Amino acid sequence: MTGALQGITILDVSRVLAGPFCTMILADLGAEVIKVESTAAKDDTRAWGPPFAGGESAYYLCANRNKRAITLNLKSGKGKEVFKKLAAGADVVVQNFKTGTLDKLGLGYDVLRERNPRIILASITGFGLSGPYKDEPGYDYIVQAMSGLMSITGDQQSGPLKVGVAIADVLTGLYTAIGILAALHERDRSGEGQQIDISLFDSQISALVNVASNYLVSGSIPQRLGNQHPNIVPYQVFPTLDREMVVAVGNDKQFEKFAAALGLPELAADEKFATNPSRLTHKEELLEIICQAMRTRPASEWQQRFKEAGIPNGPINDLEAVFADPQVHAREMVREMAHPTAGTIRLVGSPLKLSRTPVDMRRHPPLYGEHTEEILSEMGYSRQEIEAMKQEKAI
Repeated sequence: MTGALQGITILDVSRVLAGPFCTMILADLGAEVIKVESTAAKDDTRAWGPPFAGGESAYYLCANRNKRAITLNLKSGKGKEVFKKLAAGADVVVQNFKTGTLDKLGLGYDVLRERNPRIILASITGFGLSGPYKDEPGYDYIVQAMSGLMSITGDQQSGPLKVGVAIADVLTGLYTAIGILAALHERDRSGEGQQIDISLFDSQISALVNVASNYLVSGSIPQRLGNQHPNIVPYQVFPTLDREMVVAVGNDKQFEKFAAALGLPELAADEKFATNPSRLTHKEELLEIICQAMRTRPASEWQQRFKEAGIPNGPINDLEAVFADPQVHAREMVREMAHPTAGTIRLVGSPLKLSRTPVDMRRHPPLYGEHTEEILSEMGYSRQEIEAMKQEKAI
């Protein structure tokens, strides 16, 4: 069996998270990904630790498996020549330099397209290739603030909060992967490549989904609701006798079953609580009743009751509990790989489950420049030429 993207070659000139996360997804699906790093500076995330494993940061390891690595000096003539030659035989280039940097290096889309009309150039920036912010640097934290995400995260007491992971980077990586797959599909019809312009800012605004739609429809600025939902009640964290848990009641029929499981079936018959709009109107009164009831029993008992009633619910796990969960192991969401300096490393598995072309963990996250000579040799460069490039600091 082979990966779904076998035969697709991607040059990954990105660093940190959004770009590398995108290319790792495509590499997991079978694409050949060559990670290009500067001879002057490694991917920043290689130093983002502790923790480290065999000299590599856990942060770097999370987004770079299934790739080979090469170092190039893109400011040198020979380094540019190698990059152009690589791009001539590639399908996709993914880059996240500041707007205009690739053009200044003489490696922009028009230059790459001259040698390879089928090339797809995916550019990831903070704010996009157009607009008044196009030259501003993009950082996930800043984008979480500017996109409105932090204004709805947290509660009135906490003030604005960021999400616990670099969610704008992750979403941008996903959107970029989708754009690349669409461009590859379109190329099968037209025979031509194209440019893809993806920004963290656009991606995070898109991911505001129903909250953004609520504002656009009503004109009302949403407030921080903590663990509550702006449109559904009850749908939040609840206290129990021993610890907190989450309950998500998605419709009126579920609420009827939920009320019965609480031992309060009369709630579902009360016109103040019978429908979701009425529950929203009388939210505070209803939540006080539910919280009082749920404090009478331990979380495990409520979980069993709600499971039997078909009410979505779950514990609030820390990561130790997550990675001990039998469902996580059944879904192979932890994978072990051999690593040349760290021995055996554990990585988060892929959520993509394809029946005929499954994701394959072929390569460990590469060491800095680990495959430089191997790749250059495959390109036809001789041992003498490679040594000369080293002397010129082109690689």
